[in-house]
Formats: sequence, C-alpha cells, structure tokens
Amino acid sequence: QENKITKASKEQDEKYKTQEFKAADKTVAEYSADREAANSELSAVLEYYGKIKERCIAKPETYEERKARREAEIEGLKQALQILKEETAAFAQRAHRSGRRHHAFLAAQ
Repeated sequence: QENKITKASKEQDEKYKTQEFKAADKTVAEYSADREAANSELSAVLEYYGKIKERCIAKPETYEERKARREAEIEGLKQALQILKEETAAFAQRAHRSGRRHHAFLAAQ
C-alpha cells in the first residue's frame, strides 16, 4: 500500500514538474522572441540615429574653414562698400550738375 502511495505521489510530482518545465520553456521562448524583437528595433533606431546624427549635430569648424569664410565675408563687404562709394559719387555728381543748371536757369530770368 505504501508503495502505491509513494508511486502515485512520485507520478504526480513528475506530472507537475513536467508542466512547470514546459511552462518555463514557453516563458523562455516568449522572452527570447521579445528580446530578438527589441534588439531588431534597437538596431533600426541606432541605424537611423547614425544617419540623422550627421545632419543634426553641429560639427566644429576648423580654423581654415572659419578663416576662409571670414575672408569671403570681408571681400563681399569691401565690394559692397565700393559699390556704395561709386553710387554716392555718381549721385553727388548728378546733384551738382543739376544744381548748376538750376542756378543758370534762375540767373537767366
């Protein structure tokens, strides 16, 4: 009788342990699938970040680049100043000529 009880108890233990084992295997499989999906998503995000990082993060300008940019800016400003000087001189010359005509017209009357 004791052997039957012991045998039945061991069979039940084996049954429950097998169920636990199968449940644990299922959980491990689910977690593994979740991990693979998360790693796949992480890889995609890191790849995207690598692509936009180049466009979004300011890179320090080298001294040569800053110098060249400043020299180009100064050259443009010099050209603009020269144009303004020429236009001012031309305007002043026209104003001076028209002023003489106006004075000559008034003197003739």
